[in-house]
Amino acid sequence: MNERVKAHYDQNAAKEWNRLREHPFEFLFTTYEMDRFIQDGDSILDLGGGPGRYAIHYAKKGHPVTLVDLSEGNIRLAKKKARQYRVHLKAYAQDCLKLEALNLGTFDHVFLMGPLYHLLAEKDRIEAVAAALRHLKKGGHLYVSFVLSFAGVIYDLKNGGCLAKDLDPDNAIGEAFAEAVASQKDYAGMAFTDVFFIDKNSLEPFMAKFPLKKEILFGQEGILAPNEKDLLKRPRKERGLWIEFSKKFLGVDYLLPYSEHALWIGKK
Repeated sequence: MNERVKAHYDQNAAKEWNRLREHPFEFLFTTYEMDRFIQDGDSILDLGGGPGRYAIHYAKKGHPVTLVDLSEGNIRLAKKKARQYRVHLKAYAQDCLKLEALNLGTFDHVFLMGPLYHLLAEKDRIEAVAAALRHLKKGGHLYVSFVLSFAGVIYDLKNGGCLAKDLDPDNAIGEAFAEAVASQKDYAGMAFTDVFFIDKNSLEPFMAKFPLKKEILFGQEGILAPNEKDLLKRPRKERGLWIEFSKKFLGVDYLLPYSEHALWIGKK
């Protein structure tokens, strides 16, 4: 268990719950693609699902959902939100690499949209996917999310002053991250906590290690992440047009770096 990651989310559960409201394109495009595969009544296991944004969304639609997250703070908030929305949600605080004690069984769909952000060692990332697969029914779908390496650059583009801090000669973290992006390498180290940023070209070879048939790989913010703040200030009608327009390009490979997060969906 990574205590730094756990402490970060214990202290920021409310912020994490609000994140997808403040950055709505990620949630809109992610559920748009997931809904292609999730049928009425299908069971869902959400591993590393934070305070339960996706878990509660699908519980509200009538799905039996089980949420597991490293952070007790996230799980407490998820249970509170489940009561608020009057939905049934099984929720456990547990490391995704130590699921055996929970005796969860198998599910039609397994979300792994969070753990790979913070597992710095490749062997742990491999084990996280393997653990998810052990809980996935044959013919079921696995949803694996990554933070893309260019996400840090997009963040600095959207938030004034951040680049100056990252390029400060005394900021060894910023220098290491910039070098990784420039040389098209993955970055595993400190950022807002321990974080793994994957280079676009590393993603498919990693997922090829597992017995899954790829359905789609797409950027979870579509092409909208670099201009998100500006777009959210525009009239609702224009935002809607951009959302529908962007759906046409979600699976276009060369546009992937326009997003901060990527989701790989495969069938067992």
